[in-house]
Amino acid sequence: MELYQEILAHILQNTTVSISFPELSCDISTLMEQRCYQALQKIQAILKDDRLDDTECFQKIEEIVCVFENLGSGCGTRHDFG
Repeated sequence: MELYQEILAHILQNTTVSISFPELSCDISTLMEQRCYQALQKIQAILKDDRLDDTECFQKIEEIVCVFENLGSGCGTRHDFG
């Protein structure tokens, strides 16, 4: 099955694919901008939280990473502590 998947992946890499969402009523750019702005607001709120001292900075960074992960964007292997 692995060989099958490798061959299929190679074929698909060299094939033009067209994807459409006919029932999507929102402009993708607008949708992305809204999501990014919401993420920035959350990050700003985390950084502005003066209740935590510098020793708790790790938790702030963790919260920011979680914001990115909730958007479907990871932060690379530097954050993979598991």
